Amino acid sequence: MLFPNSLIPMVRYSYGYFSCLEHTCFPAFIVFNKQSELMTGNNILLIIWLSCNFETLLLTFLCVCYCHAGSNKKRSVTIAGVVAGVGGALLVAAVMVFLFICKRRQRKVVNSSSKLLKYRYSGSGGTPTRSRGGDMESGSSQDMGNRFSYEELEEATDSFNENRELGDGGFGTVYKGYLGDGRVVAVKRLYNNSYRRVEQFVNEAAILARLRHPNLVMFYGCTSKESRELLLVYEFVQNGTVADHLHGPRAAERALPWPLRLSIAVESAAALTYLHAIEPPIVHRDVKTNNILLDTDFHVKVADFGLSRLFPLDATHVSTAPQGTPGYVDPEYHQCYQLTDKSDVYSFGVVLVELISSKPAVDITRQRNEINLAGMAISKIQKCRLEELVDVELGYESDPAARKMMTMVAELAFRCLQQNGEMRPPIREVLDVLRAIQDDCLGHKDGGGKGKKDFAEPFSPNTVHAPWDSRNTTPNTSQ
Repeated sequence: MLFPNSLIPMVRYSYGYFSCLEHTCFPAFIVFNKQSELMTGNNILLIIWLSCNFETLLLTFLCVCYCHAGSNKKRSVTIAGVVAGVGGALLVAAVMVFLFICKRRQRKVVNSSSKLLKYRYSGSGGTPTRSRGGDMESGSSQDMGNRFSYEELEEATDSFNENRELGDGGFGTVYKGYLGDGRVVAVKRLYNNSYRRVEQFVNEAAILARLRHPNLVMFYGCTSKESRELLLVYEFVQNGTVADHLHGPRAAERALPWPLRLSIAVESAAALTYLHAIEPPIVHRDVKTNNILLDTDFHVKVADFGLSRLFPLDATHVSTAPQGTPGYVDPEYHQCYQLTDKSDVYSFGVVLVELISSKPAVDITRQRNEINLAGMAISKIQKCRLEELVDVELGYESDPAARKMMTMVAELAFRCLQQNGEMRPPIREVLDVLRAIQDDCLGHKDGGGKGKKDFAEPFSPNTVHAPWDSRNTTPNTSQ
């Protein structure tokens, strides 16, 4: 008996060997050689062949019986043998089903991500709307954007030349690359191909392929999971990060003027509002000035979704191991592993303080109680010493209009930095307040505009012009 090579049985099972008795069925010992040819003794009485396709969970049985007449007593023995043989085969089948389930669990991230609806930007306040195409088909190649070969991206980055490095993220290094079609791209190379990295790769690719917002970095595609290395391809945003311009290598070239900083705050908040508003919501988890890129016109592109997580609709928080960047991590999340959309709000509060102060989130050269910028900002605001926090080049002392707007941004940052997440405003409210402040800024520029009382209620029982004592604003201890 010969089986095709493509159907080599996956199970080789010994059912025992019995002497042949007339009119009786007995199991026989089953052996296959390398050519899939059945090798047996003189009496082949029962063959059970089982195969399993892990993709479709298709179980195939092939049973062959050769029977002889025999006594009732021997027939009873036969029945017992057949039952034992079939039972053994079913046990093996159960093991295969278990292995199949384990294999499918590795794809959980893709399956859960595929439920995320495709949205397009509505152009009004960062609110997403459902596209007419409806849900994206699960598992389709479009879910992960265009596919690139490893060799293509290796050539684009000059074999991942360290001179092409743009920066390091939590899970990989980013390189500048030049594609054959002339596009300049940023290629994210994950550190290794462990299961955790593969899971993160699939998660990030599936999320990015569905997001459409002018203030989110454009995702071009990726390599496949089976590629030699896991690589993500983004648009290249050439004007650096906000951190570069505030307190990095580009800070000495030209200080960002206040109206531009306010615009950066508005556009960043719009991107986060979009992420929090889609279904299911997405928590970025690593909001920081190093992940806010600027294009040639200084428009914002929020980047690095390496720590993004789909946020279940039926959960108010997600418990997970704390990850993020020191100085930006929500203290409530850091201490209690409680991840909510308010965790992004806290991190964005730190970004707001950076925009008005030009100081990094963490600086070990500062005094010990001021190493953490969030704690420093809370202390300065509570003690009515905001002038010690803001960047002197922004005109806080010389320009009353700028002073007023920076004070309101500081008040908003204070609310975002509340120790208790429930006390923080939702990102949608943060965006509305920032836009109102921006309208006031433009109004002053045009010689008119609204006053503070026309668009904003008091942000707190007291303003930063008077001491502010709050039990919910104890110094931040997140590192």
